[in-house]
Amino acid sequence: MCCPRHPTGTYGTFCSAAGTERQDPWRGFHGTTWRDAIDTRRILQDNYTLYEGDASFLAGATARTRAVWARLTAMFPAERERGVYDVDAHTPSSITAHAPGWIDRESELIVGLQTDAPLKRAIMPNGGWRVVETSLATYGYAIDPRVEENFTKYRKTTTTVSSTPTPKRSSRRGARTSSPGLPDAYGRGRIIGDYRRVALYGVDRLVAVKRMVKAALDALTSSEDVIRDREELAEQIRALGDLHTMAASYGIDISGPAATGQEAIQWVYFGYLAAVKEQNGAAMSLRTSTFLDIYLQRDLDAARRQPAARHGSGTHPGGSSGIRSGPLAPEPGVG
Repeated sequence: MCCPRHPTGTYGTFCSAAGTERQDPWRGFHGTTWRDAIDTRRILQDNYTLYEGDASFLAGATARTRAVWARLTAMFPAERERGVYDVDAHTPSSITAHAPGWIDRESELIVGLQTDAPLKRAIMPNGGWRVVETSLATYGYAIDPRVEENFTKYRKTTTTVSSTPTPKRSSRRGARTSSPGLPDAYGRGRIIGDYRRVALYGVDRLVAVKRMVKAALDALTSSEDVIRDREELAEQIRALGDLHTMAASYGIDISGPAATGQEAIQWVYFGYLAAVKEQNGAAMSLRTSTFLDIYLQRDLDAARRQPAARHGSGTHPGGSSGIRSGPLAPEPGVG
């Protein structure tokens, strides 16, 4: 019997969400502490190899990559001429708001766009309705009256984040806004996310841990802090579920840990993309080089030990099915 969250025996067998057995994604990695608890720092300490050489070992872009990039860059002149290539003015961005999108579905190896088409921007009204309103007007897009009603009448955004500014603060801000001193683009504050844990543990394990922490709060008095923690944990669990749904829309199951270097890149990127879809990517950091290195080095070492594995028929390293995908840099959303 196997489980998508935990290996059986000595960390040797994992299963997909469908219950089919797949190879141990942690094969070849040293250490045990990070296996028993969520600890992305420990796996790096246990497995990274210091490299003090130069960049001469790097190869240039492949013909496949150059072809995908050429298709995208061909769209840039129209974007520069119009200011934006396209905008979805009807769909407030969220993790699952848009259908999957590709630049060149048959050629891409890492998938994921911020919307359902390359260079199509999303609106981010939670970051401030006035920014969305002004941006759409600037580029000649009509405002969807249903979206406007929802985000000016029923939802609070950073434009109206507080209903209780002091008279002194209101006088400083002037009569044109009810915001208590926060800029409209407050949602662009820098966000440092640890997206590595999606690849290392998979979504199911992360959800299980969040639920365990949330359940532990049940025994505590419902103070303001406890209520806030429960709400935040509930939102985190919801977001992880949405992340799983978004990945599944591309035909990828991220319920369990990534089993190859390519999967690790894809899993990490999906975590980052989900954050971008909710928060906008204007000031979001993605620092994962050493983490990805340990996966890629392990796969390269395994390929050297098994030269015949290099000549497979369209499968990823490690035997996972070939999955098409998209670029590692989503388009910035309007607002």
